[in-house]
Amino acid sequence: MNVNERIKEQLENNPVVLYMKGTPDFPQCGFSGQTVQVLNACGAKYMHVNIFEDPELREALKIYSNWPTYPQLYVGGELVGGCDIVTDLYQKGELKAMLSAAGGVEN
Repeated sequence: MNVNERIKEQLENNPVVLYMKGTPDFPQCGFSGQTVQVLNACGAKYMHVNIFEDPELREALKIYSNWPTYPQLYVGGELVGGCDIVTDLYQKGELKAMLSAAGGVEN
């Protein structure tokens, strides 16, 4: 399975995927940490991928998403964006609805 197939499989099999630097318990950049905090505040259930553990995926995802930075949040297989966009959606009260619609919120 090539790297693009792995990305597609992750997005198809998980309603919410966060590609981040580090892990939710140990984020390795402030933007990843802030995105985790926002997702946790929404009660999100999500898969995370530590891009530092997979350099091939790290580079391929930039091309796949046409988004050059991390973190990258996907909901329902679609790129939502990075930390600024996720935070803005949360502050507007729109993020939790997006997560819920995709089946990505703990009940």
